[in-house]
Amino acid sequence: MARGAERHNARPRAPLTRERVLRAAIDLADREGLEALSMRRLGQQLSVEAMSLYNHVANKADLLLGIADLAGSEIYLPSTVDDWRAEMRRRAISARDVFSHHPWVSGLLEAQTDPPIPATLRQHNAVIGCLRAGGFSMAATAHAFSLLDCYIYGWASQEATLPFETDDEVGELAAASLAQLPRDEYPHIAEMITEHTMKPGYSYADEFEFGLDLILDGLDNLRDGASAS
Repeated sequence: MARGAERHNARPRAPLTRERVLRAAIDLADREGLEALSMRRLGQQLSVEAMSLYNHVANKADLLLGIADLAGSEIYLPSTVDDWRAEMRRRAISARDVFSHHPWVSGLLEAQTDPPIPATLRQHNAVIGCLRAGGFSMAATAHAFSLLDCYIYGWASQEATLPFETDDEVGELAAASLAQLPRDEYPHIAEMITEHTMKPGYSYADEFEFGLDLILDGLDNLRDGASAS
């Protein structure tokens, strides 16, 4: 009788859907890396047989496209009605935050897939539209788009390989590096570490926004020059 009551009161398992499969795959990739993502491992995470996943994703390639689209959709889409500079800045910072949270997704979004990833198409279309609405010529839009994405994706690629995660760890790593550094041989590196990296309040994350603002300043000049010509 007790067993029957337990079975009756047990919470029913949530039905398997494509979104549930994709979100479980994202969670697994975030925790263990993209290399750990397999149908067998994903089935274990969802407590189902791996074969049942094929009712919701066609294959591994479809799974990767799906998680790239879902995670990529977290990036802010710039508007065509607000200030182009503020929108490009907001989009770039949003992309960096998403790539920090999902370190594997930038590589998937950069890849040339067939079919294309919808989140990538939406991003490209929104960025181009925002720049055009902001007064950029078509040529200037192409230059700006390329420069911004090279910076954003390049930063994500570099940040994914850094040997630290917090500002406290930056200071500890800098101090350890300085202790082992032959200062006579590398005086400029030593100077940067002591006069910049190890200063109180230093945050590596601030370097991203500093560089971004330099780029936006340059693009503003490009836009003004294109408008005057």
